[in-house]
Amino acid sequence: MIKTLNICEQFYKTKEISFEDFSYLMKLDGEEAEVLHAFARELAVKNFGKEIYIRGLIEVSTYCKNNCYYCGLRFANKEAKRVRLSKEEILDLAKHSVDLGIKTIVMQGGEDEFYSLEYLKEIIGEIKEKFSDVAITLSLGERDFKDFEVLKNMGADRYLLRHETYSKSHYERLHPSSMSFQHRIDSILKLKELGFQTGCGMMVGSPYQELENLYEDLKFILKLKPEMVGIGPFIPQHDTPFRDFEGGKLRDVLNILSIVRIADEKLLLPSTTALGSIDDFGREKGILAGANVLMPNVGAEKLRKNYKLYDNKIGTEVQNSDDFRGLEEKLRKIGYGISKLRGDYK
Repeated sequence: MIKTLNICEQFYKTKEISFEDFSYLMKLDGEEAEVLHAFARELAVKNFGKEIYIRGLIEVSTYCKNNCYYCGLRFANKEAKRVRLSKEEILDLAKHSVDLGIKTIVMQGGEDEFYSLEYLKEIIGEIKEKFSDVAITLSLGERDFKDFEVLKNMGADRYLLRHETYSKSHYERLHPSSMSFQHRIDSILKLKELGFQTGCGMMVGSPYQELENLYEDLKFILKLKPEMVGIGPFIPQHDTPFRDFEGGKLRDVLNILSIVRIADEKLLLPSTTALGSIDDFGREKGILAGANVLMPNVGAEKLRKNYKLYDNKIGTEVQNSDDFRGLEEKLRKIGYGISKLRGDYK
């Protein structure tokens, strides 16, 4: 336990960690892992108290032009049911989210060209006009850099674009040749340059991933200094080429969450839906490992039922354990509460 604590303290002070020490932390389990998680948890409590920021997640489209090998929404999946929300439906759900007391709206979807720049400008403009104190996070994939700039100027506050892996060779084993690793990284850098509160992130346990890949992800995060990092386990989806691969392990996700929290104690670090999908208490465990954000699904039922990125995803029905109304009780049981704030990066 002394070794674990010493590595945590040294990394926290210097923001540098050897692959040997990183590997040691990633392999921790049981009581030794709790030392790591407690160190990260104390940093989160120091900066945010025991209140968790809430994001109202609105899934807008199951259409996607890409063919990522791990994703159930991939263009080549003929079994996926394609649905999308209109501007009016998105605005209604934004109001519903605000009525619940949520101060951040997240619009997430596949790379769907239906949502042109002009259409997104209308949606963002009306949300900001009606709810001026609400933050807007977009997670709509790669777009033209000029689009990013216009969306920022229209009032979008945050943009989440997960890099998935910082290894070019690994990226190319997860994506078809039509997708560019360098363009993904350049897009994230552009978002940061434009002043978005920028989120990157990765899958843990994705096919062909080595521990060295996660170490490179950590070094990228340390260099980029994003405001948000989305981390979740790889979960197979039965209609994809990766259907038969083993999913990511809870232990690995919790350990990397803690390591990333130590890397930046002020990060907006979600305990993801995917984490809650592999363990009944996965999201609570994520919070106890240093996460400080939850993203309950407040979207339309037709999207929830068909937004099948991976198998056994929670939040597919309106009345279920992922419903916002149940979060307060879940958090109370682990000694936490819901923050009333927007939860911007400080």
